[in-house]
Amino acid sequence: MSTHMLWVEKYRPQAIENCILPDALKNTFQEFVNRKEIPNLLLCGTAGVGKTTVARALCEEVGCDYIIINGSDDNGVDMIRTKIKNYASSMSLTGGRKVVILDEADYLTPNAQAILRAGIEEFASNCSFIFTCNFKNRIIDPLHSRCTVIDFKANGSKAKMASAFFKRVEGILKEEGITYDREVVAAVITKHFPDNRRILNELQRYGVSGTIDKGILSSVSDVQLTELINSLKGKDFAGCRKWVTNNLDNDQSRIFRGLYDSLYEQLKPGSVPQLVLILAKYQYQAAFVADHEINLIACLTEIMVECTFKGND
Repeated sequence: MSTHMLWVEKYRPQAIENCILPDALKNTFQEFVNRKEIPNLLLCGTAGVGKTTVARALCEEVGCDYIIINGSDDNGVDMIRTKIKNYASSMSLTGGRKVVILDEADYLTPNAQAILRAGIEEFASNCSFIFTCNFKNRIIDPLHSRCTVIDFKANGSKAKMASAFFKRVEGILKEEGITYDREVVAAVITKHFPDNRRILNELQRYGVSGTIDKGILSSVSDVQLTELINSLKGKDFAGCRKWVTNNLDNDQSRIFRGLYDSLYEQLKPGSVPQLVLILAKYQYQAAFVADHEINLIACLTEIMVECTFKGND
């Protein structure tokens, strides 16, 4: 058994067959395994959907030597010129192809991405590249054209995949000796799916006592915005800040979407376009800011300053 403490590592699938994916995607990746070939790939999708897991499983099943470089930590030109070139230019110990997995490649600097254009071609006979990213628009077009681009979208498979992940989670909880309420586990999955990594991290946190029961449902329930909207309408900065502090564990994208849906009817018509622009700006920034609390409070402050609520003079 694996000695990893984190469930996301301990129970990470080692084969494509065990990855929870839409059938079309799974068939595509399985074909790469069957042919023992890994082309240059650009894997795109939201956080926690399995991009890195698939990249590693491909390499493991095909039997390639590979390295993983996290683009959010090591993202400059020097990394390309030293770490990648030194690795890609050397021969594999097994005599096969080598693979460079560039995780979170959307954090690579533009200069680093530009240099990679030539590197992909220079080492084509010896090395393949797999890029993973949340935002494919941050990857330059020349890298798109040198890779097979695969988007991890559930589309019509979401319900089937969520059901499959629920069964996977039940197996993990039983393996860990944790008693659980199926309704509560389903609520956690419903709230965070398709971010499987977040689901496992949340369940591991809730299960630290050995039991996951309905006592945590208040933490699992969807974000409640009534109190926040009242604070916004009253221009109560302290109330907004308190709400944010108490709701930091909620998915930021759900908060932005909830504000969009809820405030549409609360604002005077002339303020709705400004609301959309504000939410779009801060939702985009949420993907890379260092402090999500400050970013969300800044968004709420701008709404209070720039938007006019119905009933307010």
